[in-house]
Amino acid sequence: MIKLAPSILSADFSNLLEGIREVERAGANLLHVDVMDGHFVPNISIGPLVLESLKSKVSIPLDVHLMIENPDGYIEKFSTDNTEIITIHAEACMHLNRTVQAIKSLGHKVGISLNPATPINYLDYVWNDIDMVLIMSVNPGFGGQIFIKEMLGKISDVRNEIDSRGLNIDIEVDGGIKLDNVKEVIDAGANVIVAGSAIFGAEDVYASTKRFLEAMKET
Repeated sequence: MIKLAPSILSADFSNLLEGIREVERAGANLLHVDVMDGHFVPNISIGPLVLESLKSKVSIPLDVHLMIENPDGYIEKFSTDNTEIITIHAEACMHLNRTVQAIKSLGHKVGISLNPATPINYLDYVWNDIDMVLIMSVNPGFGGQIFIKEMLGKISDVRNEIDSRGLNIDIEVDGGIKLDNVKEVIDAGANVIVAGSAIFGAEDVYASTKRFLEAMKET
C-alpha cells in the first residue's frame, strides 16, 4: 500500500490543528512529525510538548522523525498512544542496534533514516529489526528544498536490497516531493511519501492532499 504522510514542518503553526484536520479529512494515512534540535540539523522545530498537546486530537497515526543528536535520551518523550513509528538517523546513533531495540521495547515500529550522502550499508546489521527506511532526498533541516535526483537510484538500491532479503520493509522518502515528481519516486520503489510545503504550503490544504492521493493512485 502506498501511503501519504504530510509533514507538519510546513504547516501554519498558528492554525496547526485546523491544517491537520484538513489532511485527515482528505484521507492522509500518517502525520509526519519532524523533530529538529539545532545540532544534528541546522534548524529547531517542535518538541515533545507539542506532540503531547496533539496526541488526543489527531486521528491518524503519528510518524515521528527524530533529526536529533542522542536520540536515545528522547525516545520515550515522543512515545504516545498515537505514535505508530519512530525514525532515527543512522548517523546520529553511536549504538544503532541498541536504539532500535529501545524503540521496539515501547511498542512502536522502527524507521532508520539515511541522509543523501549516507550509503545504505549502514543498515547491514539491522535489516531484520526495522520496519522502514527513510531516505532523505534533500539535506535535512529545512522545508521547501529541491529534490536531489540522484536519490532515485538510492531508492531503487534500497528496494532491491529489501526484496533480495525477502523482507517486508517500507521505504519512505522525504524532501522536495511535488506532484510532478511523486510518480518517479514511487516507481523507484518508495511506498510512503512525505510532502510538506507541497501540501501545507498550498492555499487549500484539503485540495492539495486530495491531489497528491490521486497522483499516487495513478502510479
